[in-house]
Amino acid sequence: MSPDAHTFVLRDFALQCGVTLPEARLVYQTYGNLRDDRTNVILYPTSYGAQHNDIDWLIGRDRILDPTRYFIIIANQFGNGLSTSPSNNECCDLAENGFWFTHYDNIRAQSQMLSQIFGIENLALVYGWSMGAQQAYYWGCHYPDRVARIAALCGTAKTTDHNKVFLWSLRSALTADPAWNGHRFVDVPDRGYQAYARIYASWAASQAYYREQPYLRFGYESLEDYLLRGWEANYRKRDPHDLIAMIDTWLRCDVGNTPIFQGDYARAISTIQAKTLVMPATTDLYFTPDDCAAEAAMIAGATYTPIPSIWGHRAGNPYQNPDDETFIREAVHELLQS
Repeated sequence: MSPDAHTFVLRDFALQCGVTLPEARLVYQTYGNLRDDRTNVILYPTSYGAQHNDIDWLIGRDRILDPTRYFIIIANQFGNGLSTSPSNNECCDLAENGFWFTHYDNIRAQSQMLSQIFGIENLALVYGWSMGAQQAYYWGCHYPDRVARIAALCGTAKTTDHNKVFLWSLRSALTADPAWNGHRFVDVPDRGYQAYARIYASWAASQAYYREQPYLRFGYESLEDYLLRGWEANYRKRDPHDLIAMIDTWLRCDVGNTPIFQGDYARAISTIQAKTLVMPATTDLYFTPDDCAAEAAMIAGATYTPIPSIWGHRAGNPYQNPDDETFIREAVHELLQS
């Protein structure tokens, strides 16, 4: 964890799965300065597998989010290894044992942190990619009068059945390893990590991406080298229990499946009042443009702006891709000016 990151502690925090944690910890990082009137706040939740220092590359004067104008808070989601997770809290378990986190848990913790630490009630923007976009939608549905704008990149308010197949394949790859005892890992799942990373790589970028091989420009010697160093090595940095915990959160993403909306997804998404930028990638294989367009049609005043990119899902986090970064930056700047 970054030495200057902060931790917000929530006592007796009740999770949606029915478990109450005696102590839940939300780790967050801030960038820029908060105005006295607290009108310049951007909340930036983390994506799958990411911690705040993995995604803060896009914060800068000439980047997508400008800390000279906005007070930006990256909130690490539960299960990511920094905030409360199976790897750092013995009270946490996995779905096999009746335990999971939801985005409803994430946004309630974030709301308490913003209010109690900073006195922040209203947000100029919730910006998120992938699972971060899911959290942005939860914010817009559950706190509609507190969110002025949403930028949802490569994410949906409800995980589709097709997306669940992808997630189940990742989960199955990890738990097929002999180190899995049916409830936990008793050793490092070496074969599980290898299979998991290759499944992930096949879905996260498009067919055109692999035809054009842009990864060779970044120092990888071959496709196998790219899969090993560009994918497997990165996910080996994460505890496998945490990877599964975040998959289980993703699987349960449904803005309507909360105590507020009682399973009514259509009613939930229709409550969004924020100016909403729905921004899939044209080649995303699991948060597909069609699925994102269908949700945009359910949100009053939403703008549907797909990213024209061969990078697939990763177009929404274009740290190696200046063309997609420019496209996103211009769209987000226009949203913030609205």
